[in-house]
Amino acid sequence: MNRFEKIEHIRRKLAGNEATIGSWMQIPDSSLAEIMGRAGYDWVALDLEHGTMGHRALPDLFRALELGNTLPLARVTGGTPKDCKMALDAGAGGIILPMVETAEQLAGLVSACAWPPNGTRGVGFSRANLFGEDFDRYREGEATGPLVIAMIEHINAVANIDEILAVPGLDAVFIGPYDLSASMGLIGKFDHPDFQAAIKRVCERARAAGVAHGQHVVAPSPEALNESIRQGHQFIAYSIDAVFLRNAVRCPEIAVSPAR
Repeated sequence: MNRFEKIEHIRRKLAGNEATIGSWMQIPDSSLAEIMGRAGYDWVALDLEHGTMGHRALPDLFRALELGNTLPLARVTGGTPKDCKMALDAGAGGIILPMVETAEQLAGLVSACAWPPNGTRGVGFSRANLFGEDFDRYREGEATGPLVIAMIEHINAVANIDEILAVPGLDAVFIGPYDLSASMGLIGKFDHPDFQAAIKRVCERARAAGVAHGQHVVAPSPEALNESIRQGHQFIAYSIDAVFLRNAVRCPEIAVSPAR
């Protein structure tokens, strides 16, 4: 599949109430991206907000992911029109927008992600359309409709959730638990009833609006992933490259003494 076909495949899953499973990358290494791209995920998002990759690294990382038929996404640094344009021009098939708090803010960023007539993003040759070689295909596909995911990670967003969910062009909302809990003065206290109530409200309102919702399963646990799906989440990030690596390389405990 090309990028737009992959985008539409993910949208069909979301519309059919199926789960689409992806992962995160924070380490800017193209060999690691190639491994992640072959791991069977629908999408892998480069974390430009908390990871260490710069703009110049994006094309090679996106290429490596696409070798495995995985849609490359980008969580942009600050959620500005410039951030979105740079990632999309480099070849991202969609954008994960951090710290969305209002419908007005989201509407402006959705517009910044799409070429006219659907948006206001600047039109030009870039790596995304192979510097003009695929200009027509790109213009007729993903340029006017990239995947857009809004992160709900502030209590203000919870208060404004109905208006946020009504913004045209939004594909899903994704709960950011750490920042959301921090905005409530409850950093990391995910069992607190107020935090649980906020999560419940986001999920219930998303289902009522017919918009997919998702979350991050940080620890690589198939049981936790299945539980997330049972809870109704559809856009699910499964762990992070660094966490996969950290868990795999940890020195095992030795229970047997060396022979003498």
